[in-house]
Amino acid sequence: MKQKRFFLSEDQIPEKWYNIAADMPNKPAPMLNPKTKEPVTEDELSEIFCRECSRQELNVTDRWIDIPGEVREKYCYYRSTPLVRAYGLEEALGTPAHIYFKNESVSPVGSHKLNSALAQAWYCKQEGVRNVTTETGAGQWGTALSYAARIFGMEAAVYQVKISYEQKPYRRSIMQVFGAQVTPSPSMSTRAGKDILTVNPNHQGSLGTAISEAVELARMTPDCKYTLGSTMSHVSLHQTVIGLEAEKQMEMAGEYPDEVIACFGGGSNFSGIAFPFMRHNISGKTHTRFIAAEPASCPKLTRGVLAYDYGDEAGYTPLIPMYTLGHEFMPANIHAGGLRYHGAGAIVTQLLKDGLMEGMDINQIEAFEAGVLFAKAEGIIPAPESSHAIAATVRRALECKETGESKVLLFNLTGHGLMDMSSYDQYLRGNLINYSLTDEEIRKSVKNVVGI
Repeated sequence: MKQKRFFLSEDQIPEKWYNIAADMPNKPAPMLNPKTKEPVTEDELSEIFCRECSRQELNVTDRWIDIPGEVREKYCYYRSTPLVRAYGLEEALGTPAHIYFKNESVSPVGSHKLNSALAQAWYCKQEGVRNVTTETGAGQWGTALSYAARIFGMEAAVYQVKISYEQKPYRRSIMQVFGAQVTPSPSMSTRAGKDILTVNPNHQGSLGTAISEAVELARMTPDCKYTLGSTMSHVSLHQTVIGLEAEKQMEMAGEYPDEVIACFGGGSNFSGIAFPFMRHNISGKTHTRFIAAEPASCPKLTRGVLAYDYGDEAGYTPLIPMYTLGHEFMPANIHAGGLRYHGAGAIVTQLLKDGLMEGMDINQIEAFEAGVLFAKAEGIIPAPESSHAIAATVRRALECKETGESKVLLFNLTGHGLMDMSSYDQYLRGNLINYSLTDEEIRKSVKNVVGI
């Protein structure tokens, strides 16, 4: 019988994270202090983030960063996650491609987000922080941070994008079960939220608005630090445990990926699966193709501009070098709430600029079609975010069918969709629509950003 799942023993789980910035031929442009326009310092970042995460954010020299023993111990509760050969999907597509997926949905919170939540919460605890705050879209990150904060004895306040708060009530309930305070964003509890609602009382929220509220709360609350689940370099660093495991597991399977695919919101899961493999491309040893699958309704990689922009709507964050649709961009109310973000992180932006990766836009209905196909073939209902990666993989597998190429495709299944069934219900009822942006809409949304 063919082996389908590949696991690592506990002693094979990585002891270090991989910092791709140390190997990049062109370092990412620095974040800027919006007032001085000078590169931000560790002290300035530490006004928002805990000290160690600020240090990791600016580290472009150390290739390997030790995973703290207590964090790795928590990892061992659910890692390694399985690498799975998707024989059912291959058969359904009739493709000669060999399809593998890394199944991060088996974590206690159902997604990859816990990999960084545990690290950030632990670092905050070591610093004496008693309260952590964050934003969340679909709720995957908010759930992970709520759980991690509870494990390390801290209080968590989560601002959830209002449309997702309404679309995904059970993720909200899970955060509350773990003891977090969950507030729909924009809200009247912060100056940023009040300003946004004054201009648009029916604002349905975005990750940019929720970030503004969370950052403001962190700045105004004693013993409180802001944490986040994507975009920033230290988050990408923590997620590389995924790809480092996948490297070993692909070796167990006797194959190496020709293409690595992941969905893309801010970059955490793409970075996690891709960066460890990408280091071999950078060194010239391999020629793997890296594809970031983003929503066609929020296409910063494929249609955004390269600019210095804020990570939030109110302009509380440093200016980040990014491919962006503008920090005031209001994404459509698609059901992949975790991908409704206006910009890409600094490292991913530089890698895209240098041609080491590419973006692929996927419309909402195609993503759900792929998610249903995958569920029927593999027995796992994927989160709508992960379905974008599956859709991109299906495209590539069908192209292999046309050409007869037997490529090895690896994608990241970053979360299950069991809390997203109302979204699937809308799809099955035929109520979902695709959203497309005109060039004029994009020009208006980026009018206030500073080009690089």
